[in-house]
Amino acid sequence: MLHVRSIWNGAISFGLVSIPIKLVNATESHSISFRQIHLDDGGRVRYRKVCELEDREVSAPEIGKAYEDADGTLIPITDEDLSSLPIPTARTIEIVAFVPADRIDPLQMDTAYYLSANGVPAAKPYVLLREALKRSQKVAVAKFALRGRERLGMLRVVDDVIAMHGLLWPDEIRATDEVAPDTSVTVREKELDLADALMDTLGEVDLADLHDDYREAVEELIAAKASGIEAPAAPAGERTGGKVLDLMAALEKSVRTARESRGEETGEEATEVTPLPARKSARTAPKEVAGKKSTSTAKKTTAKKTTTKTTTKQSTTKKTAAKKTTPKKATPRKRASA
Repeated sequence: MLHVRSIWNGAISFGLVSIPIKLVNATESHSISFRQIHLDDGGRVRYRKVCELEDREVSAPEIGKAYEDADGTLIPITDEDLSSLPIPTARTIEIVAFVPADRIDPLQMDTAYYLSANGVPAAKPYVLLREALKRSQKVAVAKFALRGRERLGMLRVVDDVIAMHGLLWPDEIRATDEVAPDTSVTVREKELDLADALMDTLGEVDLADLHDDYREAVEELIAAKASGIEAPAAPAGERTGGKVLDLMAALEKSVRTARESRGEETGEEATEVTPLPARKSARTAPKEVAGKKSTSTAKKTTAKKTTTKTTTKQSTTKKTAAKKTTPKKATPRKRASA
């Protein structure tokens, strides 16, 4: 932490507690940057900052900032003007609330910073805030000013350090109305089953094991060109270009490919997947086959019941017929008295 250059010095305002801190970047970019060159002779192309009035190149100390009005008028604004603004967050990260972490929309998250205690006296209140955040299992929402504007921030604990994520203001998040599909689409259960099976087959991953394949390929390309050898060729493989002609076929092929990469069986039966209500393994009995078995069993059971009912009806009919054909005994009539 001591070797990382701070980009902002100030304090965290925690009620009446003030914690002097240094703000340092929590992330770094490993992307490969390129320079612009003149294709004819390979000469470097540079941008020069030229004053329009004097038509000459100006150096960095000669350059300031200004706001351009609607009519094109430039209003000069100095760093002193901005630092003297009458807002409490000019040199303070002001905590305004503590909320559950799931209240923060990931879309709002911006640049990440580490907050370092600035000096020995700051250690005790710094640790107090850190442990309070840990025990509450909440994050702090704060306001701070950086690079000429006031921003939102979210403070949370990473290992033994308080980290702060810059947050976009809610009105800076675009609505999703014009992004969602504008057509009515119905997804079949079997398609969902295959998608679920693909998710289950791919499983989980340790994010620390992931790396930038594109950057490594670019580094190999640069090394090859610098050594004057042939650049590595792209691996042969099928590319769909983002167009899926048969969704079911694509899902089934994806499941097979994922299983092959994990050394699992890849027979045709393995691609037939039953619903996974409790996130079971995708290697259950095929739904269609199971359905056929259930249907045949039901037919047999129904047939037995029908036979039993028919037999019962026949025996009942015989008994009824026997009763009807049995002759009744004659009942003697009384004679009328003379």
